[in-house]
Parts: sequence; structure tokens; C-alpha cells
Amino acid sequence: MKKFLLFNTSILNGHLLNNVKLTTNPVQKDIENNPLFSEEYYSEPARKWEVRYDNGYPNVIYDPKYGKFRCYYTVFTYDEDSSKTPLNMRTKKLYSPSESRVTSLCYAESEDGVNWYKPNLGLVKFEGNTRNNIIMQYAHGTGVFLDEEEIDSRKRYKLVTKVFYSKRNHYMAVSFSEDGIHFEKLREWPKYNPRGDTHNFPFRDKKTQKFKLITRIWKDGVRIAAISESDDFINWSEPKEILRGDGFQDQVYSMPVFLYDNIYIGLASIYHEGDRSAKNFDLVDVELKYSTSLEHWDRVGERGEYFIPRGVGNYPDGEFDCGCIYASSPIEIDNKMFFYYMGSNGPHTGYRETYFARSWIEKDKFAYYETKDKSKVGLLYTKPFTLYGDELLILMEQEGSENPKISLCREDNTPYSGYESENCILTETGTPYKKINFKDKKIKDLKGNSIVISIEFSNAKIYAIAGDLESNKKDCES
Repeated sequence: MKKFLLFNTSILNGHLLNNVKLTTNPVQKDIENNPLFSEEYYSEPARKWEVRYDNGYPNVIYDPKYGKFRCYYTVFTYDEDSSKTPLNMRTKKLYSPSESRVTSLCYAESEDGVNWYKPNLGLVKFEGNTRNNIIMQYAHGTGVFLDEEEIDSRKRYKLVTKVFYSKRNHYMAVSFSEDGIHFEKLREWPKYNPRGDTHNFPFRDKKTQKFKLITRIWKDGVRIAAISESDDFINWSEPKEILRGDGFQDQVYSMPVFLYDNIYIGLASIYHEGDRSAKNFDLVDVELKYSTSLEHWDRVGERGEYFIPRGVGNYPDGEFDCGCIYASSPIEIDNKMFFYYMGSNGPHTGYRETYFARSWIEKDKFAYYETKDKSKVGLLYTKPFTLYGDELLILMEQEGSENPKISLCREDNTPYSGYESENCILTETGTPYKKINFKDKKIKDLKGNSIVISIEFSNAKIYAIAGDLESNKKDCES
């Protein structure tokens, strides 16, 4: 059985859509437990190496070998201004970063994904001792992932980072680890040195079995997402542009990517500048993107719809995540997709305190179609599918008592006899999906035929269809 998430435009016949719009389904934040942890420079006892998380760039992994959730995050372990400006003084002056700042990679872990612990790793000396959770220093925007397909156990964990000593001395590097704690000596990229001042996000592309890296370059004065690839995780191609935002106002600051069945989904942190009078100036929102190839990306939903909404308020009294948000790729737990993120309470270039938090959506519910005019019905038509079995399902939420009217049509969009909407019956399946049935007709009787699915609805959210379907376009499949 295959599923088809309707935010993928290649599934639908855009010419026949009527009175519908695609809407991003925002995450549900874990209000009960958030924030999960935060900077502790001014805590008691103080963690003097956690002076400013800044963006944090979290990499959250569940490792079944150790039975632990793991978070690898970027920290400024030295920042003169933040260390000399107590929290109660930060509204009285402007933040002034210096070139002496040092970024490092830190580590936290959890057994349940809620209660997190920062272990003393004993790896890096800081102010005379190694009682800290630092994995390595001078590492900016580090990306870490668990490569479950790696046959060499010494390379289970893979890491890409921008080693940054100064503006004149910096380079891209990789490393490997068996246990996710003890990484080998960093290996400098043999060729190319992109700006990389972002979340350098590596992953194994299951479609091609190549390693991919989402990093960042600059063009025309704006930040742009770029991709590099490698066969061995050591030798990387020159990063090339894959996504830019909209002028100064919507720049792609970073974008963790994950393959969700057969669709790439990007968690683009969108940075806003270009208008100092705008309410979102110098703030960062997470927007949902998708691609079928990694080469071209589209927005899910309309501009200004955000997947992880910022909290309410402003620095310093607003909610902990009212300023900037940077997400990790998700972890699936009990039919939910959990998105961990770093959220800060202030503007990007100002003072802000940053917190680690989590949120979720129900599986497959990234975005939905709804009606524009609530007093009228909406109409969706898919592109043709070939039916090869008797299973046909729809993922939806009905806000009223009337179910959508579904027809199975020929390629000329006329219904097959007996498969008209008035004969459609939806039944529960014990899952979020509902089964599509027809009076006196069986789905399998159309086996081998090309079908177009017509959905007429009101007061409903339509997320996806699934079943024994083969799309006529390979890039439709999820």
C-alpha cells in the first residue's frame, strides 16, 4: 500500500481544483514539559561554558543500541559580551559580539525524550577541568547523524562541521564515531570551503545512497541553502544553490532535511531583515518546504504560514521561543512525529536566551486542503492512478456531520458506474485513515484501470490518500 500526501502538487490536477487552499498544519507544542533544558551560565551551579546557545542547531537522534535520545547542539562557550552582561542588564544596552567568540559542540541525553541530562564527558578541558558536556571546540553549526546503514561500526556516527578559529582560519571538516561520544580527529575537506555559517546538516540519501549535506552560501547579499554530496563522506562536491527565499525579508538561514517515505521535507528557518519597522524584523520562523529531487524546493502552504510558530511576546518578557526557532529532523514515536527545536526569546542579532523544546504532529498530517469560502463546497481532483488491489483510504478530519463525497472517475473525469459520490461510504479502520467503500461495488473490481479520485467536501481537512495505487508519475509517491 502506498500513501500520497496532498501537499505534493504532482498528485493533483491543478486545473480542476475549486474553492480550496493548502494550509500548513502547525505543530502542537509540549506545553506541559517545555522548555526541556536551557543555557546555564547564570544558573546555580553555573555551567560557565554555556554562555550563549544562540541558534543551537539541534541534532536529535534516538539510538536503540543505547536506548537513549541524544541531542548534539552548538554553543558559544566563550562570548565576552554575554558573560559580562547579567540577564537583568540586557535591556539597557545592545549586544556586541566580538571576534573572540568560540563555538563548540555539546551533548545532552534522555531516556524518555522529556527529561534531559548533560553528562560530564571528560573530553575537553574548559577553565582547568574536563567536567563538562563539550564534545569539541571551535566547531560551528555541527551536524551529526546516526548512519544505520553503515557496515563499519567505527563510523556509525558521522559529523560535519565548520572549524572556525578566525575569519582567516576556518575550514569544513568531518569526523566519525562508534559510540556517538568519542569522535576521531577531524578531517579537513580536501577541496572547497563554503561559508557554512549555519546548521551543516548531513544525511545518507536513501534514494541514491550518496551522502548529502545541506549547508549555506551567500549570493547577492542574501543567505541561500546549498547542497553538496559525497560517496565516502570525506570528499565533497562544490555546494550548489537549491533554495533561496524572497529578498531580504525571507532568507533561508538553515534547513534540516529528512526523507519522509519518498518525499524530502525541509525545515527551513526563515530569517527576516530588510525592514527594521516590521514586527518580524531580525526574527526567525520555521517554514515547511518539500522536494521530490533535492534540486528544486516548494513551499508547503502560503507565505507567512509557519510550521513551528514562534511564541507570544518580545524580549525579555515574551514566551521562551518568541524570537528565533531552529529545528531538528523528527523522531517518530507512537504514530506521532516529534520535532525538537531550539527556541530563543529575543532577536537574532541581540541578546537572547535559548531553550530546547519539543513539539509534534500526528503522522502524515503536515498540511491539509480546506475550503476558502466556508459557505461553499471545495473540489479536489487527483491525477490518474492505476488501481492494483482493493484498499483505498483517505486521511481527513471532519468538522461537521457530513463526510466528503468521493467518486472514482475515468481519465475524462466522469465517474465509473456505481462509483459515484452518492454511493460512497467511509468506514473506520482503527487508524487515522478511513476506508473508502461503495454500495454494491468493490474497489478491486476496478483493478488495472486508470482512476481519478474526485473529492467534494466542506468543513473538513483533507491530508492524504492511500491504498493499492500506482501513480502514473513516480514523483507522486510517498
